[in-house]
Formats: sequence, C-alpha cells, structure tokens
Amino acid sequence: MLKMDEKTLLKEAKDINLEKVQQAIKQNGMMSGLMQILLLKVSAHITEQLGMAPGGEFREAFKEAGKVPFCKFHLGDRPIPVTFKRAIAALSLWQKARLAWGLCFLSDPISKEDVEKCKQKDLLEQTMSEMIGEFPALHRTIVAERDIYLTHTLRQAARCVEAPPHAEKVPAVVVGVVGMGHVSGIERNWEKELNISEIMSVAPPSRLGIVMRTMLKVAMWGLLGYACYRASKGMGRVILSLPTVRSLLPDIRTPSC
Repeated sequence: MLKMDEKTLLKEAKDINLEKVQQAIKQNGMMSGLMQILLLKVSAHITEQLGMAPGGEFREAFKEAGKVPFCKFHLGDRPIPVTFKRAIAALSLWQKARLAWGLCFLSDPISKEDVEKCKQKDLLEQTMSEMIGEFPALHRTIVAERDIYLTHTLRQAARCVEAPPHAEKVPAVVVGVVGMGHVSGIERNWEKELNISEIMSVAPPSRLGIVMRTMLKVAMWGLLGYACYRASKGMGRVILSLPTVRSLLPDIRTPSC
C-alpha cells in the first residue's frame, strides 16, 4: 500500500471481485472481511471525489524515510485483522446492520475544503463526540485502543538503547506520523501504564458467525454451479443447432426393436 501510487490504489479499490471477497473473509472472518470490502468501497469513493487516496501522509513519510541514511522505518499501528475483528465483535447485530447500510450507500460529495475543515481541532472533537454517541464500541476499538497501541510503539521506538563501549553517541531522533484524530489520545496515554495484551486479544468466532460463513460458502458454490449449468445448457443448444450435428443425429439414434 505504501509503495502504490494514487491510480493503482483507486484501481485496486474499485476492482472488487469474488476472489477479493473470499480472501478478505478467509483472513478476517466473514463479518470483518465483508466490512473490510465495504471500507475499501468507501476508500474508492473518497479517492474519486478528492483525486487522492487516503493515507497520503504515510506514503510520503515512507518515501522521505528512504532518503535518510540508516533510518529505520516501522509500521507502528495495530494489525488490521485484530482491529476489524475486535470492532465487529464489539457491535450489536443492529449496529452492524446500520454501519453496513451506511457504508453501502455512502454517496455524499466530499471536497478538499471539507477535508481542510476536519483539520480544525473543534470540528475534529465534535466529529469524535458524534462517533462516540452513535457507535461508542466502534470508537473504543478503532480509535481509543489504537491510541494505546500507537503510544506503546512510539515509546518503544524512543526508549534508551545501550551504546557499545567507546562508540560515538548520537541522540536518537524519532518521528511519528499518525492520523490527527490520534494525537490527543497519544498525549493522554503517554505517561500511563498500558496493557497491550488486552487490546490484542481476539475472541473466537461465534456459532452464528460460523453458520453464516458456511451459508455464504454454500451460496457462492451454488451460484457458481448454477452458472456452470446454465452455461453448459446453452452451449449444448448451440452445438445441437449446428447443421453438421443435426445431420448426424438420425445416424446416432438407437434403433427401435
């Protein structure tokens, strides 16, 4: 993702096929996988509206880090599958339906001016408050827990390292590039004791999830089988309609007794 340009990212986001859906479900579970596909659709919508893909600041940071000698580049966010699974598990069935509906039918126009407005602290805090009121569990798993994880990785990167004897001591310089919505949370958690294992745990899939995943697989294979059946039936009609084949039919019929 960091090495892709805007055109490639847009193409990948718009090219949602059965293989991508199956891969997302296999990696993240059924509900989390489908949610990932919906968010990919939202990403494509934003890219089309703005002419730029989300996450440009991270791609630029990756590019600039490559120009600095001996610079180590770390991806410090929590793994996406963990975040998706915890987020979906925290939502009720009704909240999942509402969220999926909202993502499916997202078509509001977005301008660069709207993005600039979101950078204002007051508006950002208002947006966060609305998210907490609408989906408190989603805010906790996608924002608050990642604040904790990002704080942990930044502190790990900035920790003191023992230098070899007689080595030239150079002060460590750490640059953290994070989304604006995480800055206040990182500042708030910086001096706290953090429990990382708690926010990394993922509950096993529920019986309902297993049943729905099985039903989805059966439906997919059923559709594939039906498509093959229809295709073969149509092909058979085409072959039988050929003059050469029709002329041979009387010769291959079973003689009557």
